[in-house]
Amino acid sequence: MTRARARPTLEAVHPGQARLHGLNEHLKPPTSSCVVSGFCIYSVSGVCRKKRTMHQARTLKQKIQNRVARTKKTDVFLPRDFADLSGEDQVLRALRSLVHDGALMRLGYGVYARAMRSRLSGQLIVSSSNGFHSAALQALNKLGVAWEQSDSTKAYNEGRSTQIPVNPTVKVKARFNRRLSDGRAELRVER
Repeated sequence: MTRARARPTLEAVHPGQARLHGLNEHLKPPTSSCVVSGFCIYSVSGVCRKKRTMHQARTLKQKIQNRVARTKKTDVFLPRDFADLSGEDQVLRALRSLVHDGALMRLGYGVYARAMRSRLSGQLIVSSSNGFHSAALQALNKLGVAWEQSDSTKAYNEGRSTQIPVNPTVKVKARFNRRLSDGRAELRVER
């Protein structure tokens, strides 16, 4: 003679929380872990307040976007800044996607800057304290290029000239062949 296994009652699953006596009695949701044999009786009945959702993996694009948002020291980013997240091709693809979305702006080969929409024109502009000029100088520093201010900028800063340099110009002491531009202004390089 085989004996039928007794089903666990709600009292056995969640001691002191609810009893299975009548249909009109309200079930109270558990306060502690409510897993018995891989499922929760309360969640099956629709009473459980614990949300059992699967952990959603973040995409590489989201990881890069979060890192850009958290970084406060600089407004310029190179692909090597994200090399620990994935391979070079995938990082470049994600950066290209962020440029398309308007979160970043491409300044030159392998140089990206944080972008924002202009309140006046609605176009994308570099989100830096001094605009494109500041971002271009940050890019030169990140690329390890030795530079100094141009003669016209030095003359204006020292008070020897009243002409304000319109285009950002720097003297580069080493070899530098890249073009840095935001679409409107371009960094001029003197040797």
